[in-house]
Amino acid sequence: MNAPHRRADRVEVRALRVVATHGALPEERGRAQPFELDLDVWVDTEAAAASDRLDDTVDYGLVVERAAAVVRGTSFLLLEALADAVAKAVTELDPRVDRVAVVVRKLRPPIREDVGSIGVRAVRGRPEGDAAAS
Repeated sequence: MNAPHRRADRVEVRALRVVATHGALPEERGRAQPFELDLDVWVDTEAAAASDRLDDTVDYGLVVERAAAVVRGTSFLLLEALADAVAKAVTELDPRVDRVAVVVRKLRPPIREDVGSIGVRAVRGRPEGDAAAS
């Protein structure tokens, strides 16, 4: 199978909600707030589709656990740093992961205007030649 086809396959996680402490402002550093994450994990799913076995794909349960652990772990000042840390942790979870897109949203940002959320999207890939052998 060619590489562009593999990159089109992905495991998707939507609206993972985690309460944690992140932010640059003093009021954000002193109390936890809700964050919402979306993750796209590019992985070749052809083997899993053929075998119908969890061992042949990336386990989304583990993806969710790893992402939530990062969000609850280190406290970051910026959403950019948090999104990067989540993307790197998920990429390291399984050598079959080709790249990861992470959206991190603050659901209650400390601004005057009424917004649904404020967020950052980070896309990180495995270095060329570092992907698992097909």
